[in-house]
Amino acid sequence: MQLQQSKGYRVIAEWLTKKDFRPFAFQEETWQHIAEGKSGLVNAPTGFGKTFSVFLGAVIDFINHNPNNYTKRGKNGLQLLWITPLRALAKDIGRAMEEVIEGLGMQWNIGIRNGDTPVNERQKQKKSPPEVMIITPESLHLLLAQKNYADFFSSLKIIAVDEWHELLGSKRGVQVELAINRIVAVSSQQSAIGFQPSAVSHQRSKISDQKSEIRNNFPLIWGISATIGNLEQAAEVLHASLPLGTETVTVKARLKKNIEVESIFPDEIEKFPWAGHLGLKLIHKVIPIIQQSRTTLIFINTRGMSETWYQGLLNTAPDLAGALALHHGSIEPKLRMWVEDALHTGILKAVVCTASLDLGVDFRPVETVIQVGSPKGVARFLQRAGRSGHQPDAVSKIYFLPTHSLELVEAAALKDAIKEHIIESREPMVLCYDVLIQYLCTLAISDGFDADTTFNEVTHTYCYQHMTKDEWEKILQFITAGGVALQQYDDFKKVEVMNGLHRITSRKIAMRHRMHIGTIVSEAMLKVKFVSGGYVGVIEEWFISRLDPGAVFTLAGRNLELVGIKDMTVLVRKSNAKKSIVPSWQGGRMPLSANLGKKLREELDKANRRNDAIKDPEMYVLKPLFRLQSQLSKTPLHNQLLIEHIETQDGYHLFVYPFEGRLVHEAMAAILAWRISSITPITFSFAMNDYGFELLSDQPIPVDDSNVYELFSPDNLLNDIQRSVNATEMAMRKFRDVAVIGGLIFQGFPGEQKKARHLQSSASLLFKVFMEYDPGNVLVQQSFREVLDQQMEEVRLRNMLERIQQSDIVITFPQQLTPFCFPIKVDSMRESLTSEKLEDRVRKMQQQLE
Repeated sequence: MQLQQSKGYRVIAEWLTKKDFRPFAFQEETWQHIAEGKSGLVNAPTGFGKTFSVFLGAVIDFINHNPNNYTKRGKNGLQLLWITPLRALAKDIGRAMEEVIEGLGMQWNIGIRNGDTPVNERQKQKKSPPEVMIITPESLHLLLAQKNYADFFSSLKIIAVDEWHELLGSKRGVQVELAINRIVAVSSQQSAIGFQPSAVSHQRSKISDQKSEIRNNFPLIWGISATIGNLEQAAEVLHASLPLGTETVTVKARLKKNIEVESIFPDEIEKFPWAGHLGLKLIHKVIPIIQQSRTTLIFINTRGMSETWYQGLLNTAPDLAGALALHHGSIEPKLRMWVEDALHTGILKAVVCTASLDLGVDFRPVETVIQVGSPKGVARFLQRAGRSGHQPDAVSKIYFLPTHSLELVEAAALKDAIKEHIIESREPMVLCYDVLIQYLCTLAISDGFDADTTFNEVTHTYCYQHMTKDEWEKILQFITAGGVALQQYDDFKKVEVMNGLHRITSRKIAMRHRMHIGTIVSEAMLKVKFVSGGYVGVIEEWFISRLDPGAVFTLAGRNLELVGIKDMTVLVRKSNAKKSIVPSWQGGRMPLSANLGKKLREELDKANRRNDAIKDPEMYVLKPLFRLQSQLSKTPLHNQLLIEHIETQDGYHLFVYPFEGRLVHEAMAAILAWRISSITPITFSFAMNDYGFELLSDQPIPVDDSNVYELFSPDNLLNDIQRSVNATEMAMRKFRDVAVIGGLIFQGFPGEQKKARHLQSSASLLFKVFMEYDPGNVLVQQSFREVLDQQMEEVRLRNMLERIQQSDIVITFPQQLTPFCFPIKVDSMRESLTSEKLEDRVRKMQQQLE
């Protein structure tokens, strides 16, 4: 049947007409595919109604199957499972869905299930499932930990994964893969055919005959994604668990979102720039933008800087008090929800925020976005730009405010990348054994699992498709007997084999496991409360443990005096102190993406052009800086690597500029130091930023035309990584996260979490035991692999070295520090100086150099 002729389509079309709406072609295409029983992935720009493409498709499908009684209340069971990465999105999506259901006169219930859902509401959902369940990956795995969970999903027609591009490439994405895999498997077991993914390889000849019947037995899997570089692969990962022969589609909205990017220029361009200080000096240029717009979102890359910006805006424009708010992940949830509601109703003039407001929430009053500092990637910049003009015909307006003058090159690079549709890929994670161990224990708590059947199931996910039988046996031995190294300790014998099924029968182990389902491993957090009562937010233990009672710090936009720490709670009182310590959170600094780094190198070509040939205003205003760089050294072209030898009173400096991001530069600095020390006995200290790195020594550094290509060779890279950095030490620290996710380390009950250093010491002890007695342990091997892939970015590092081999390496010998090396030099001084002393020192250095 054609979609337009169906009862469901006519009902929806009538409702849309009453609201003076018309569906986009991509929405109708999605509805048609859903009506035909196909799974797929929807890709559309922000603000064009991706949510309604799948949600209304589910409603149309339901009405088509229940044309005469779709408005009557009945026990329909769960129809649509909507997986969302953020709790904040659930409320917003639920609100939009309820408006539709009410407008159609339907009796569907929309349920929300996440960490904030009260216990009585969860019990109610279990007894009488809502037609739509909006859920986070962690809460979905908690459902799989319940007895008879298959009954809950028995009526399920569609699984929708919202913001799939955000989940892909993370362990939460792997959680989603496993959950879909299990739901598809139990659907097959409950169907008449009993078709399972595990039977795929044995039933290839039967597939074509059973195709139409199979489709009816499985919930459809639909992903909703913004544009990413590897969209086809994203669809492949999402649909990997569907049976062979299941037809899937990718629906692309052929719509263009108009984005205006405008840079905020300082009155004077510093010829010797340095990171972090310039942004706040441009606050006076931000105030008029806020005043001219209905509502403005100001994105800051770190929570600490967002606190500083909030205070800075209030100090500069006191009349914004009451109309300016702060939003980040460490602020008390009720306050965050108030800010989100206030954004919806348009009562706030501006909100200073972090990535906490990056995703999907539809704030229609937002007209303008300001990005403070580099967004580090094209996709993130587009995502944030899309928070403004969140309607199909509206223009998304985003301002770029540099935190040092060289960041203006990134603004020009971002503009070009947007024009050329160059967007980063999100590489899917593979062989995450810690997540698999957690998942197996989840199944063991509920109804148990059969080892052979489950192996066949999970090897049909993208993440575990290359897992060997030997690795699987090691994992089973690990959860049942503690593996090779821990078999003497009963605490690690969690799972028992009973009547052929792997089960957890201990109530204590089951309770501990349920409490720590999830893959987000953060630093130990402490609640912050007023002595007089009232919750402020959370702060990392490592930061607060360095402060003495009486110290004043900032959180949630307030100055707070530390009274003391009691029962994992930080007690504070309000402070009127003018100065306060701004908290810092671990993991705050993101590296430059490969795509943005490539565009950055290409932008530098423009710096070598004549003034009248430079079209970008950003590159034009930086002309004096580039002129000075060229006079003192060289401004490199995109196919050149610049190396500067500079001698100062601090010693001998080697500055290298690959423009490949902080993590790659950190690894390359260590490898280069190792390779040079193999030539001659020499010691170094390192510093790096996203543009380059520095080696500093007390003797001349032997890098010249005779050896430079060899020093930057990709040959023996893995061996040199192992020798140059303490890979074992890095893997041991990474093992802490792996061990927590895999359930090796219990983090403690609520209110009595273990301290971070205790967690680390427990993990270190286990790591050393495994290294000595079970070096082939899958979790240890995973830790080493994650260090290479995530902390060292080994693939990107290798690509950089191969690129350098094809490039022209230019070595210069400037007589003083240059504009390019100055920000790296300043970064190297941060550890030993307070921010005020650093600013004084930098000012003196700038005066001397100029």
